[in-house]
Amino acid sequence: LVDASGFWVLPVVLLAGIVAGALWAAIAAGLKTHLHCNEILTTIMLNYIALNLLLYAVHGPLKDPYGFGFPQSVMFGEAALLPDLIPGTRLHLGLAFGLLAAVSVWALFARSFIGFQLHVVGQDPRAAAFAGFSARRLTWFAFLVGGATAGLAGASEVTGPIGQLVPQVSPGYGYTAIIVVFLGRMHALGIIAASALLALTFIGGEMLQIAMNMPKATTGLFQGLLLFYLLTCDAFIHYRIRLNRPARQFIPRAAIAAAPEV
Repeated sequence: LVDASGFWVLPVVLLAGIVAGALWAAIAAGLKTHLHCNEILTTIMLNYIALNLLLYAVHGPLKDPYGFGFPQSVMFGEAALLPDLIPGTRLHLGLAFGLLAAVSVWALFARSFIGFQLHVVGQDPRAAAFAGFSARRLTWFAFLVGGATAGLAGASEVTGPIGQLVPQVSPGYGYTAIIVVFLGRMHALGIIAASALLALTFIGGEMLQIAMNMPKATTGLFQGLLLFYLLTCDAFIHYRIRLNRPARQFIPRAAIAAAPEV
């Protein structure tokens, strides 16, 4: 598709990202529903496998032969690139995809019966089973939709300003999404505002590297502190912390006086 032209090229590239993301999420869904593996652990481990597959691709079969030895693919053709929303900027059509995805998720949970089923399964699987909801089917639905959305995000990233496959295609966006979800109070529309705030940290981190020669880890440090403070505030809001002191044992004076001397 590098040299291909036509209106169909970009939809095919985006569709390939969606399908690849859904298939990758299907691995975690199968492990969850059939082997009862924790989805947090399996998806984190799958991240490293995906990263190594990307490294293999850009160092091997997809490596640009004219890239001066750098691990990267050839530049995508113009037909495979997302158009810019504002000419002269890095703002591209992927932003519209993200906003549309957030609104769709909000409508799914707020206005549809399957969203209600997902909410019940997440809160109490036993109550969902009693109501006749299929936890396995809903788990597969959630994983496939989430994986497809992540695949679309990845395809939008490489067909946007980057324009090629590189090892640094994602500087930790997936882990930052965890902070975004907590900061957005697990609400689809709140995640939009949280995403804008966290995007500023990435931009500010790049500016600090250029202007003050600060390390790249500064961005991750700030984001980690933000998550730590957020979780700490939640702990103080939802839980009452007490310091339990050992109870003092009261002994009557008469008992002390009657005690034999040693």
